[in-house]
Amino acid sequence: MQESGCKMSIENEDKSVEVPCGTKQTGETQTMDWVERSVWTDRMLEALDKGVKGGVWFSLIDKVYRPKTLYAAWQTVKRNGGSAGTDHENVERFEQKLEENINKLSEELRMDTYQPRPIKRTYIDKPGSREKRPLGIPTVRDRIVQSAIRLVIEPIFERQFRPSSYGFRPDRGCKDALREVEKKLKAGYTHVVDADLKDYFDSIPHSRLMQDVQRYIADGRLLKLIESFLKQDVLDGLAKWTPETGTPQGAVISPLLANLYLHPVDQSMEEAGFNMIRYADDFVIMCKDEAEAKQALCKVTQLITERGLILHPEKTRVVNTNEAGQGFDFLGYHFERGTRWPRKKSLKKFKDAIRSKTGRSNGHSLPDIAANLNRTLKGWFEYFKHSNKRTFPKLDGWIRRRLRSILRKRSKSVKGISGKMDHFRWPNKFFQELGLFSLKDAHALLLQSSRR
Repeated sequence: MQESGCKMSIENEDKSVEVPCGTKQTGETQTMDWVERSVWTDRMLEALDKGVKGGVWFSLIDKVYRPKTLYAAWQTVKRNGGSAGTDHENVERFEQKLEENINKLSEELRMDTYQPRPIKRTYIDKPGSREKRPLGIPTVRDRIVQSAIRLVIEPIFERQFRPSSYGFRPDRGCKDALREVEKKLKAGYTHVVDADLKDYFDSIPHSRLMQDVQRYIADGRLLKLIESFLKQDVLDGLAKWTPETGTPQGAVISPLLANLYLHPVDQSMEEAGFNMIRYADDFVIMCKDEAEAKQALCKVTQLITERGLILHPEKTRVVNTNEAGQGFDFLGYHFERGTRWPRKKSLKKFKDAIRSKTGRSNGHSLPDIAANLNRTLKGWFEYFKHSNKRTFPKLDGWIRRRLRSILRKRSKSVKGISGKMDHFRWPNKFFQELGLFSLKDAHALLLQSSRR
């Protein structure tokens, strides 16, 4: 989640072009400082800036299979870590023969003999739900190749993407989207289309997605490689199948391709004058009145349907944020009546994390427990620090009660004594001296610094 995510408009020969923040200008060439310079040379960036013939890029596969590109991709894969795929080769094992493995990948890609391995299907818990989210684990070699593809094609697509899109993009993130929502609410955009796409990543039509890719890329070998990842076999226990739709969840290039598929929706909504803010498959449309909101919902429904997708019927609605009980959830927050706080699922996830570290049978020392809690508390506060101020003292009190419960169990001298005495035996100052991170105090410091 990065914080530097706006776009600025510059004028060039009477044409307004969108340049990502962090973009630098060198002479007439605009360079994006997030691109991998071992892949995107000054000459390529100049071509990106001035445009290529027909707006379509040829001869890109050689950029993918260059050892320099694959080494850069390897560094990304190594940083991200992750489990071994269906070939049982993890990051550490791949690194033992790094040069040999990279050269082998390069040669296979150059000779057009490279074939992706099946994806290992696993399941993770959905926050605040008993449901499981399917996740695919590609092999390390496939993750490297996908990362190399992303390094090559991402700047091409980024040049096209609209400011309304915030998810999985360089120099943009959740906080940027949330700031834009807050800005629009303060400007009087109080009627909101709160929308969610049903099973988006699993339902993207392959043929139409590849048509979108072909609007910008005409390298047949690269197109074939990208499509091979879309049609990668999936292994789920003993079951094996080939997906007919969707981008593989867990695949490196999936977020980029998913953004590309919704780019026409972003573009059409912008051209129609609607203020849509999208993060992956989760989006809101900020409107000034109910009539505009209904028009926006009708328009976006039409566009989504044309893309072969479905709006989630239970998660798509028009709300008036000035009315009690008509708020909306977006990126972990709940917005209602001019304020925001963590949504119920976010709070449940947070409390579950705290409970796992503060069980009464926890055998660690209290300073160790506090230090472990602090890591969770500081991370959570960094994201939710702009919540309503009443959020923080309530959570602080709840956390201290759980710690007092541990202390009561451990103290033989208070055995059988009511927990009503806990506050007097271990006052708030006790936990302050212990070094326990206080959400309330952190928020107070934040407010003080913002007033300076």
